[in-house]
Amino acid sequence: MVNGEAAPARALPPGSRDLDTKLVAAFERIGQALRFELREEARRHGLTPTQAQILLRVGSEPPARLRVGALAATLDVRQPTVSDAVATLERKGLVERRPDPADARAATLRLTRRGGEVADRLDAWDERARAAVRRLPEQDRERSLVLLLDLIVNLQRAGVVGVARTCPTCRFFRPRPGASGAHHCALLDLPLAPADLRLDCPEHEPAAA
Repeated sequence: MVNGEAAPARALPPGSRDLDTKLVAAFERIGQALRFELREEARRHGLTPTQAQILLRVGSEPPARLRVGALAATLDVRQPTVSDAVATLERKGLVERRPDPADARAATLRLTRRGGEVADRLDAWDERARAAVRRLPEQDRERSLVLLLDLIVNLQRAGVVGVARTCPTCRFFRPRPGASGAHHCALLDLPLAPADLRLDCPEHEPAAA
């Protein structure tokens, strides 16, 4: 009260109501935290984050995606960067090249026995982040997954994301927006609940633009 009158309401600083900016800043903050976790786990094994990502990918991707060019596209980095990282991993005895049965001029990568052991240890690099997510209610996690997948689709259309092997970008995906019941996968002929939606599907085939 000032002289019996209510004090004027204080205005928020400019930009404080910009929801889009705050959401993008939140994503960046989470990205910073995840990059730190990966960097620290990679360092414990004498690796760079890119080398660690390659080991994890080589241990989980189908053979068709185990060429240097395919890995570069998946990781959204330049091909020479992946080539240098692969050469270092070869010298460390963690990966090896094998002739590609589908193309005699090309080679695919595979983990050595030691590389598989290191990849197994690296696999838990994001456990603290997963534990934080698990503390959220399941319904919130499902809604968040759907929203983030939609965001990835929009970022891919805008040219920000290069490779997106998500359910919503696949030609087999049959969405049921606003309808009761689940989405549907025409390839597997199965319903897809929100928690079933995939971020990186091995059977993914891009939908027509």
